[in-house]
Amino acid sequence: MSIEELRARDIIIFECLSGSHAYGLATPTSDEDIKGVFILPKVDYYGLNYVEQVSDATNDTVYYELKRFVELLARSNPNMLEMLYTPDDSVLKIHPLFKRLREMDLLSKQCKESFGGYAMTQVRKAKGLNKKILNPVEKDRKSVLDFCFVAQGQGSIPVIDFLNKNGINQTECGVANIPHMHEVYGLYQGSGEFKGIVSGPDANDITLSPIPSGQAPIAIMSFNKSGYSKHCKEYKEYWEWAEKRNDVRYQNTLQHGKNYDAKNMMHTFRLLTMCEEIGREGKLHVRRHDREYLLIIKTGEFQYDDLLQRAEEKIGEIEVAYATSALPEFPDVAELNRALVDMRDQFYWNR
Repeated sequence: MSIEELRARDIIIFECLSGSHAYGLATPTSDEDIKGVFILPKVDYYGLNYVEQVSDATNDTVYYELKRFVELLARSNPNMLEMLYTPDDSVLKIHPLFKRLREMDLLSKQCKESFGGYAMTQVRKAKGLNKKILNPVEKDRKSVLDFCFVAQGQGSIPVIDFLNKNGINQTECGVANIPHMHEVYGLYQGSGEFKGIVSGPDANDITLSPIPSGQAPIAIMSFNKSGYSKHCKEYKEYWEWAEKRNDVRYQNTLQHGKNYDAKNMMHTFRLLTMCEEIGREGKLHVRRHDREYLLIIKTGEFQYDDLLQRAEEKIGEIEVAYATSALPEFPDVAELNRALVDMRDQFYWNR
């Protein structure tokens, strides 16, 4: 099902501007994000064609089926609560049935984990970008041989250097386990007799060969398998990120020179502050009164470590706020369920 079909079938019951426009944080370069809620026609809902979400290719426009929307509300999902309590001037369409949900108070102490946890996800994203910028991974992935070393003197040298120094090709070598020695092997040489240290340049492990009885090794070799696995994981993560990253935001990060994703950090503080406000006031302020402060964070004015310290302080303030909060532990799921059933019944009845 497409967004065009939702509109053509007239089953959208709520639609609003979301993101920066709803928060009051929009700038001239801000995208326009739209979110909404729809009710599937009876034949699709009762049949095999249930669809819980419809979006465009960029996910800038997303609509949730009513059941899915209410399920996420019951979990105090920040995006759903922000959508539900979107300021009136950001609402594009609202069906009379949807007003029942808008009039319900669904805030609870559960918001501490949902908003706070989501905020810390943004911190981890910022940390991850910080690490990627400061520790870029070379385009050429290292091979198994780069993690193999041979004992020499009181230390070790890379097996590649050992082979080059002695004019030996790795395909002439055989490797065999040494009993009771983890990831330590005997390295043998013998033209045409062995399988090589690795089967080829794309190998993910060393290759063991049968060794003739009585043959002595030319060296003792170790393979740092855990180090190789870590490198492969970091290589994969880095280059997947490099291919998918938002280049505009990445260039902004480089320009402000603080080596963190400033937009993610802005949303971290927005979420933490909203979380504290819910605990202290029992209200969700979608339209941000701290716009100027948040936009300063977005420009990268603060040092990364200072922001992390302030985030930790904010978490402490949230703990205090919820310890004395009069909010219920959880939203009233039974009332939510009644609203869901009634809204669907009335929608279908009027069709």
